[in-house]
Amino acid sequence: MKILMICTEKLPVPPVLGGAIQTYISGVLPHLSKAHDITVLGINDPSLPDQETIDGNHYVRVPGKIFEVYREEVIHYLEANHFDLIHIFNRPRLVLPVRKAAPNSKITLSMHNDMFNPEKINPEEAKAAIDEVTNIVTVSDYIGNVIKTLYPQASSKIRTIYSGVDTNRFLPGSHPKMQKIRNELRKANGLENKTVILFAGRLSNNKGVDRLIRALPELSSKFKDLAIVIVGSKWFSQNDVTDYVAYVRALAKKLPIPVVSTGFVAPSEIQNWFAAADLFVCTSIWQEPLARVHYEAMAAGLPIVTTARGGNPEVIRIRENGLVVENPEDPGCFTEKITEILSNRALMKKMGERGRELALTLYEWDRVGSEILEVWKK
Repeated sequence: MKILMICTEKLPVPPVLGGAIQTYISGVLPHLSKAHDITVLGINDPSLPDQETIDGNHYVRVPGKIFEVYREEVIHYLEANHFDLIHIFNRPRLVLPVRKAAPNSKITLSMHNDMFNPEKINPEEAKAAIDEVTNIVTVSDYIGNVIKTLYPQASSKIRTIYSGVDTNRFLPGSHPKMQKIRNELRKANGLENKTVILFAGRLSNNKGVDRLIRALPELSSKFKDLAIVIVGSKWFSQNDVTDYVAYVRALAKKLPIPVVSTGFVAPSEIQNWFAAADLFVCTSIWQEPLARVHYEAMAAGLPIVTTARGGNPEVIRIRENGLVVENPEDPGCFTEKITEILSNRALMKKMGERGRELALTLYEWDRVGSEILEVWKK
């Protein structure tokens, strides 16, 4: 089939500036393109040409950034090009305009967060969009259940397909390919002989990293060799200092342990920080769809502490590959779960190994691609 994958208007594909959806598309493309002729439509970027073909996949990049502008570019492109199937990523508001421009194409919709929320799409438009699509793929049961609750008529079309990770790139620090990188990164940042806790994500209040920082004084009194690495900026490649970032920095300055704040790290280098760490902590306090950092932490062989928010707990097997904080608003709950792992080094090692095992058996991109191909056949 001739297939068009429509990315969101926020960030370009490939994920030169990061982005979960952009990473997802790049991850599954090699598998999908074995069976189909695929074009990826996304926004333009100064670092990328407006059109190119890589490994047989066609990339078309148009002006966007603002949804309304992007929507018109998408319509314009579809009026001039025919596809058997159109796979729209996370923009239910594109469904009706796409249907009008491509009346005979099958439409699949992938949902990566709560874009069906009535604050984000008019309920009448949402119902009409659901009628027009053949399938709705969600990144977690949580997102699927949110849609089913709002629009029960969507239930038969919804299927959860968990995301994936490049297990050849995200490797444990003990792996021969990563030992030197791990040691050099730790040495360069004063982290030798430290137990390194890693946070990776946007520095925004809903991601909650301040709760982890506020848990660290008590943790540092129990464990003398602690350090924390904070990887991320306010919004992917931006490094502006917001009030929240300033607040996090002020808290971190008071800590009695080493704090490494990297700012934005290019997607091509992020795996090095996972390899340099010993424990991964996700601190999200919002109903997160399912943060892809969990897959990356598992692939890197890191035990995980995450929060009982949204889809995050769906990839955690308690005391196998991680622990779940039930009340992430309370820093003390992070102290408790992190203590449980750090005070039992055998458990910590076993959790990391089990996470790697799960990444290899359940969360490879080939599996994601196979499931998408099944959906496309429907």
